[in-house]
Amino acid sequence: MALRQDQGASGKAEAPTTAIARLAETLNRNRVLLRRVGVAMSLVIVSVSIFIFGRTLVKIDFAQFESAFRATRAEQILLALGLAATSYLALTGYDALALRHLGSRVPYPLTALASFTSYAISFTLGFPLVTGGAVRYWIYGPAGLSAGRIASLTVVAGITFWLGMGLVLASGFLFDASAIAEINQFPASLNRAIGAALIGLLLVYLFWVARMRRQGRGVLLHFRLPGAMVTLGQTTLGVIDVCAAAGALYVLLPNGHGVGFPAFAALYSFAAMLGIASHSPGGLGVFEATMIKGVGGSTDSLLASLLLFRVIYYIVPFVLALALLGAHEAARRWRSLSEAIEKAELEDD
Repeated sequence: MALRQDQGASGKAEAPTTAIARLAETLNRNRVLLRRVGVAMSLVIVSVSIFIFGRTLVKIDFAQFESAFRATRAEQILLALGLAATSYLALTGYDALALRHLGSRVPYPLTALASFTSYAISFTLGFPLVTGGAVRYWIYGPAGLSAGRIASLTVVAGITFWLGMGLVLASGFLFDASAIAEINQFPASLNRAIGAALIGLLLVYLFWVARMRRQGRGVLLHFRLPGAMVTLGQTTLGVIDVCAAAGALYVLLPNGHGVGFPAFAALYSFAAMLGIASHSPGGLGVFEATMIKGVGGSTDSLLASLLLFRVIYYIVPFVLALALLGAHEAARRWRSLSEAIEKAELEDD
């Protein structure tokens, strides 16, 4: 936004832009370069992960892998299913908070359907802004939401996800620095400093959005970020989601891994971030390579746990999401057909 200011005797007016507007202009000018840098970084992440994961797969003893897979108890699987369900339940709150911020009224059952199916599909296929946005448009469009509002909703929900992961990562570095040091080989003091810096960034973001809210200013065009209270709600939901998802894998780990949950949740968040940055579907290969490198121990047992986690947290929700989308579309078309038949009968009378 620009405000015209008089400049004394010169009589000329200048239109100073905000820092956000200048940043947006800079990004727009360099969008080709930024796209190339992003692609290069993704290729580096994928290449390194494939190398690590490939070396791991070559060394697998399939007899031990099968034994580790069979050693997983039924109660571990049930607990993992419950934690995965808790994570997806928290994800439905992402859309609910975003809709409240945007001032759009949508019944919660429809919100839950759109949120669950969009995340279950985007987690598996990758490219969440595209796949998740398309699923949301499919469901929210007939409910009266415009494409612009659905895009804004997707952005706000995405911010919720990153806030949760950021706080979990920061907490692990800050409060379990010694355990993190065994994973990344950094001094515990450096890990605490990293955690404190991440907490500082989150506090700066909270202060910034509160100030933007008070001033009634948008970040870009008319898009406004949630205020401080909604941001705190976003962060809480994000932490619940990430911790539940990390817990679903944690309970499947073999005995004797020796990693406490705070450090494990931070490692999970970091692995998820790398998976997203790689743009591979579901972070496949990247996520596993990071977790194997961080947790250590028996590779065969850990791979069995990761495979089970993939089935529980990705494959089962993906299949369920497809079934729900099909049922929703069939019900919507049936209602349309029933209304058309009823209207035709009234016209005949």
